[in-house]
Amino acid sequence: MNRIYLIVIAAAIGLAGCQEKHTASASGSNSKIDHRVDSLLVLMTLEEKVGQLTLFTSDYDVTGPTIRENYKEDIKAGKVGAIFNAFGADYTRKLQEIAVKETRLHIPLLFGYDVIHGHRTIFPIPLGESASWDLAAMEQSARIAAEEASAEGLHWTFAPMCDIARDPRWGRMAEGAGEDTYLGSRIAEARVKGFQGKGIGELDAVLACVKHFAAYGAVQAGRDYHTTDMSDRVLREVYLPPYKAAVDAGAATVMTSFNELNGIPASGNKYLMTDILRKEWNFTGFVVTDYTSIMEMIPHGIAEDTASAAALALEAGVDMDMQAGFYNDALGKLVKEGKLKESLIDDAVRRILQKKFELGLFEDPYRFSNEEREKTTVMKKEFLDAARDGARKSIVLLKNDKNILPLSKSIKRLAVIGPMADARREMIGSWSAAGDWKKAVTILEGIKAAVSPGTQVLYAKGSNINDDSTKYLAQAIQTAKQADVVVLTVGEAALMTGEAASRASLNLPGIQQRLVEEIQKTGKPVVVVLSNGRPLTINWIDQHISSVVETWFLGTQAGHAIADVLFGDYNPAGKLTVTFPRSVGQIPLFYNMKNTGRPMDPNNKYTSKYLDESNEPLYPFGYGLSYTTFSYGDVVLDKNKISQQEEVKVTCKVTNSGKLAGEEVVQLYIRDLVGSVTRPVKELRNFQKILLQPGESKDVTFTLTQQDLSFYRKDMSFGVEPGKFEVYIGGNSRDVKKAAFVLQ
Repeated sequence: MNRIYLIVIAAAIGLAGCQEKHTASASGSNSKIDHRVDSLLVLMTLEEKVGQLTLFTSDYDVTGPTIRENYKEDIKAGKVGAIFNAFGADYTRKLQEIAVKETRLHIPLLFGYDVIHGHRTIFPIPLGESASWDLAAMEQSARIAAEEASAEGLHWTFAPMCDIARDPRWGRMAEGAGEDTYLGSRIAEARVKGFQGKGIGELDAVLACVKHFAAYGAVQAGRDYHTTDMSDRVLREVYLPPYKAAVDAGAATVMTSFNELNGIPASGNKYLMTDILRKEWNFTGFVVTDYTSIMEMIPHGIAEDTASAAALALEAGVDMDMQAGFYNDALGKLVKEGKLKESLIDDAVRRILQKKFELGLFEDPYRFSNEEREKTTVMKKEFLDAARDGARKSIVLLKNDKNILPLSKSIKRLAVIGPMADARREMIGSWSAAGDWKKAVTILEGIKAAVSPGTQVLYAKGSNINDDSTKYLAQAIQTAKQADVVVLTVGEAALMTGEAASRASLNLPGIQQRLVEEIQKTGKPVVVVLSNGRPLTINWIDQHISSVVETWFLGTQAGHAIADVLFGDYNPAGKLTVTFPRSVGQIPLFYNMKNTGRPMDPNNKYTSKYLDESNEPLYPFGYGLSYTTFSYGDVVLDKNKISQQEEVKVTCKVTNSGKLAGEEVVQLYIRDLVGSVTRPVKELRNFQKILLQPGESKDVTFTLTQQDLSFYRKDMSFGVEPGKFEVYIGGNSRDVKKAAFVLQ
């Protein structure tokens, strides 16, 4: 190798003394990095370029992390640009050494992982966390996840999931922020900011990945990997805004979804990946597929073979192939045969190298693989404290009719019954990354740690989570009879939610419903504690049990957080971000549906309703109780008529009318009564979470802008239209106070 060639390589990969800090965002550019990327690109062979577009998985077995021998050989040959499911400072360093020391151009690997709701310290599942309506807490949980993940050698997380989901049969609802576009957008922004911190290249930051692009949450029948079909209006009004919010917040990467959209699978959908993402939204980061989704375009029926699938994906704007290996197998041959432009490969490689340079991997490929930092960062006390706080903020009090809650810590005999009480594995939920379920705090442990020394805590399993065995039932009934109060813990197993976990029934699985009914028959005061990753149909529980608490899957500190709420150390303030149906037959059911030409009238058969079920949900979007009560005054507007350039201020006095301090999520909704196209009956437009002492009042003021009143009009232009608007303020989407104004 001649001296000039060595100098060019050194200049390209940053070994010529260039140590500047890189914090360019996904929508920005760094001219020095651009120059270095271009300098490196000219040195690469076609095969090496294609290698940068390939992402393969590592594996874990009982002895620890492993990687397939053929993947090691691929890394050495420059055929792999990134690895996922590899973490740990020591292990990532060893893999990085293969790429840096044994490849021709020494290009470092990118390490990615599904850090969805915490890395080692596990926070509530995202659906549960969204119920806190606490954007700062959600940003903090993502920040902590990034600190832990980056300390274990990771550069990249496959989060946040920005899919709007309105069908709880879909198990992946657990990974998102629920049914509302506005709230989902705000949460997406917060999580991107948390993951990426002060900027890409900081040692405690990881690349965020917006997923699943697009409209994966609308899969037909709630069945995972199924098809999605919708108008462009619905796509743009409901489903796209959270992804765009994440991109606008600087998200470095985007992941394609498994579903097709209007006949075109996402990984081959140029309208999504190029026309919208790159041209409309000016996204400059790179796009990765979901697991083997290029391969799956063959059974979808849109690609005939490996070559056609690979070409379709690259031409659509997909930069990196996760696990299928189709790019490695086909792209080089397609270019050599004149069937594919090499410039498309160059563009994709350029976007990937850009992120590697921004991360500082060319200056120091091992900068994220520091064992000392790993030891001092993972599961720090302050991280565990934050997880506990985030968990209790996510709990939703659904019912407390007889004020059984909060419980006294001095109860003489407290029975803790049910399959979730001592179910340590279930506490951290699905997609729990590198979280060690053995370190999770169970509900039973949390309760035992909270009660007074004189309280006798009785325990009975009652049933398994999901089978028909009754062998634990009699003991549970006997235990309940001995107690003064029963905490009855029921729900789903962690892996009954998440990917490939769609359910046709949303009832309690197994014989848990029978368990609830038998315990209720004892006549003892009962508190039902739900652990689940989606809304369940719990009509009987709502009708017969006085106190019901929704706890989702709360993570490492679940048991302590639940005890904090049960015993009143924390006054619950969570609010649902997804509607709870009465029956599966109502699905899809969400608060911001549109009206019909024949709105429901119970006295008129020929209106929009069911013969055998109410139109109303069991619990509406935004709903959640407290141990105190809040009253809302009239909604007051600063003006009743505004021009299209003006804003309107909306104020409502909120009073803590109870005896305890508490937080309330004050929610603002609007309705555009007449438009060139029909509008939803309500749309969330803002919210504030406030803390009030007993008897304290606060004037909560919101400002509605032109953006808040805009929508996609008849001609698909985005903007406002003159007309009458109603504005609502309340503690949920159903129980609101109303005012009106005119936009001239």
